[in-house]
Amino acid sequence: MSLGKDTLLRIDLGKANEPNHVELGRKDDAKVHKMFLDHTGSHLLIALSSTEVLYVNRNGQKVRPLARWKGQLVESVGWNKALGTESGTGPILVGTAQGQIFEAELSASEGGLFGPAPDLYFRPLYVLNEEGGPAPVCSLEAERGPDGRGFVIATTRQRLFQFIGRAAEGAEAQGFAGLFAAYADHPPPFREFPSSLGYSELAFYTPKLRSAPRAFAWMMGDGVLYGALDCGRPDSLLSEERVWEYPEGVGPGASPPLAIVLTQFHFLLLLADRVEAVCTLTGQVVLRDHFLEKFGPLKHMVKDSSTGHLWAYTERAVFRYHVQREARDVWRTYLDMNRFDLAKEYCRERPDCLDTVLAREADFCFRQRRYLESARCYALTQSYFEEIALKFLEARQEEALAEFLQRKLAGLKPAERTQATLLTTWLTELYLSRLGALQGDPEALNLYRETRERFRSFLSSPRHKEWLFASRASIHELLASHGDTEHMVYFAVIMQDYERVVAYHCQHEAYEEALAVLARHRDPQLFYKFSPILIRHIPRQLVDAWIELGSRLDARQLIPALVNYSQGGETQQVSQAIRYMEFCVNVLGETEQAIHNYLLSLYARGQPASLLAYLEQAGASPHRVHYDLKYALRLCAEHGHHRACVHVYKVLELYEEAVDLALQVDVDLAKQCADLPEDDEELRKKLWLKIARHVVQEEEDVQTAMACLASCPLLKIEDVLPFFPDFVTIDHFKEAICSSLKAYNHHIQELQREMEEATASAQRIRRDLQELRGRYGTVEPQDKCATCDFPLLNRPFYLFLCGHMFHADCLLQAVRPGLPAYKQARLEELQRKLGAAPAPTKGSARTKEAEGGAAMAGPSREQLKADLDELVAAECVYCGELMIRSIDRPFIDPQRYEEEHLSWL
Repeated sequence: MSLGKDTLLRIDLGKANEPNHVELGRKDDAKVHKMFLDHTGSHLLIALSSTEVLYVNRNGQKVRPLARWKGQLVESVGWNKALGTESGTGPILVGTAQGQIFEAELSASEGGLFGPAPDLYFRPLYVLNEEGGPAPVCSLEAERGPDGRGFVIATTRQRLFQFIGRAAEGAEAQGFAGLFAAYADHPPPFREFPSSLGYSELAFYTPKLRSAPRAFAWMMGDGVLYGALDCGRPDSLLSEERVWEYPEGVGPGASPPLAIVLTQFHFLLLLADRVEAVCTLTGQVVLRDHFLEKFGPLKHMVKDSSTGHLWAYTERAVFRYHVQREARDVWRTYLDMNRFDLAKEYCRERPDCLDTVLAREADFCFRQRRYLESARCYALTQSYFEEIALKFLEARQEEALAEFLQRKLAGLKPAERTQATLLTTWLTELYLSRLGALQGDPEALNLYRETRERFRSFLSSPRHKEWLFASRASIHELLASHGDTEHMVYFAVIMQDYERVVAYHCQHEAYEEALAVLARHRDPQLFYKFSPILIRHIPRQLVDAWIELGSRLDARQLIPALVNYSQGGETQQVSQAIRYMEFCVNVLGETEQAIHNYLLSLYARGQPASLLAYLEQAGASPHRVHYDLKYALRLCAEHGHHRACVHVYKVLELYEEAVDLALQVDVDLAKQCADLPEDDEELRKKLWLKIARHVVQEEEDVQTAMACLASCPLLKIEDVLPFFPDFVTIDHFKEAICSSLKAYNHHIQELQREMEEATASAQRIRRDLQELRGRYGTVEPQDKCATCDFPLLNRPFYLFLCGHMFHADCLLQAVRPGLPAYKQARLEELQRKLGAAPAPTKGSARTKEAEGGAAMAGPSREQLKADLDELVAAECVYCGELMIRSIDRPFIDPQRYEEEHLSWL
């Protein structure tokens, strides 16, 4: 602020209590004409009425005159927002009262007496003229577009000039000379108005500090020229221009405006006694702020580009305006102008206002017969549903009604199931009615196809899937009532109601399409349900589908379908059933008895050759076969498959029955059966006798009988002879009888050798016993117990032949854990009886009565000790089997492991 001709007051708003006074140092009568502060707040130019210009830097106290500027009365300055910094302004523009535009550059560096001046250069660029000649340059603004082009707007009292051009690459240091040089031969484009205030002022609206301006307002004699700034236009920077006339009582003849400031939606006019705010959208005055006379007349008003605050001042006071929520009621203005998109943008966070805008827009579109747009807007409002629906019905706009219903359906909440059911049903009815009306009209084929696509999009929409699924029963009823089978199938597929789809194909005998649906969706339950129908018509394809699904199907569930199908007994029918059952058994490894039993029945009826192979592959162990043996036996017997019956008898270990049945088929098969009971020689002999009797009595073949005798070592000639008739000569048995006699002789010799060996072994045993009676051991006084490591002779002890010595109680404690439970119980019983038995009395003789009483009481003390020694001292606890049996026992008792573990920590 300039406080008179010689004082400058600087206030940092961050430190408002610390104002700074700067003396201009002027002794003449020159007054401050105007002051210009750049956008960074670093560079201040003070134009004096004496055509001198002073420069003050933010970081300095010194006021420096600009010698090159002398002689020019500065009216305006266009700061360089792109290149200006705190240390320098970059190239700037200066407008004078003589209509000249100069280019200059200032530097904040302060030199000494002979240092560089702050004004680096000051050169003329252009002269602005009006009809009468050069005119004062009232305002200057310089901007740079996003594409690198430069823009300069300069105003005089009645004209607004535009300079547009592109600087050469890397020529930023050249400033604005190239831009103005393009207009050396022809004048720049300008706007001119007839009236004049004697001055004019240009204001820009910039959302952010270093962003491009969006709008402008030029205060001149005929009013305020307002418009948008579009840097992308090639010929003119100004667009959407309009002239707002001054309010009543304001103008050149009445109360002229002194200054103008532009905000986002208003421009403020400064008058001598008041400030009037005019809306840029409507031109209406929305604020009149009158000032008291005691402050004096208003002088000027400016806007802080960094904070957005407005400053107005008189000769006695300074006022600050703080703009808050300027756009809060703009939506109403846009709404009155029918600019609904902008109205919605400025009330997006106010649901009540947004609903008002949407309702007004919907009504407007309805009146304009733009029914689809109206339906979209109505769907977003809180208007009564019934009222809107009736409105479209009365106008017979079913398409718009469907759009409205569809939008409403998309906005429902999960809990609103009733409304969803109503809307989905109504929409389906509308689409079906529309399709029915268009279907028979050849001229409306394209419209029919379009409507059908929209209907299918509605049915398949993921947003509506939940509601359609909940209403699927009523929708199917509607589709059926309209006879629309095509969309019935389409909807069933979308809802994954494949049962309905498959049933539809089966009803229309489209069995392959039905199987394709089943194979595509692979639902086992559907296979179980429809297989009985499909197998009658496409058995091979159905079995292929079963095999492809593999283990996902339960073969037991498919057996009823196979049974019904194979009852005809035809080869093809049985072969398809066998093919699937073989796949289950051989590939899937099924072990269910029902599956194996059914495969057996199929083999028995249709492929007898495979029956025996299957039985042999299943094995001969009754615990490992997966079919019912009794059922298999009965089945093979009913169909006369004797070899298979023989195999089942063998698995059942009914060898006699197997041999009896095998003799009816093949003697060699009977021989194989007779060798099976390897552990029962008596049974084997019996079975071979059956074979021999059959060969002799039934076939009367002596050679074969002799071969049987040679095949089984258990049979002797004397066992077979009774089966031969009396007329058979001995010549046939000569070799067999001789072999039998030799075998008996060899057996007798073996028995004699064994007797001799037994006699020698008995003699050796008697000799060892004699030697054992003389064995003894020596115990030294220093010997210790092998368990407790205490002297051995302190307590009763045991001495073993291996050399280990134990105290009696230590040995008992070591042996007890390794004894079986019953021996531990016996040990406790012996200890209890030994403790209860009377101690032996001193003396060598007893009376007969005492001996008789002891005998009646039970075993003697010596007998109890002998039994105890037999349990405890039968073998050394370290060298005997007890130690071997305890090899798997841990060294530390598991119950005491934690205690032992902690003791080592």
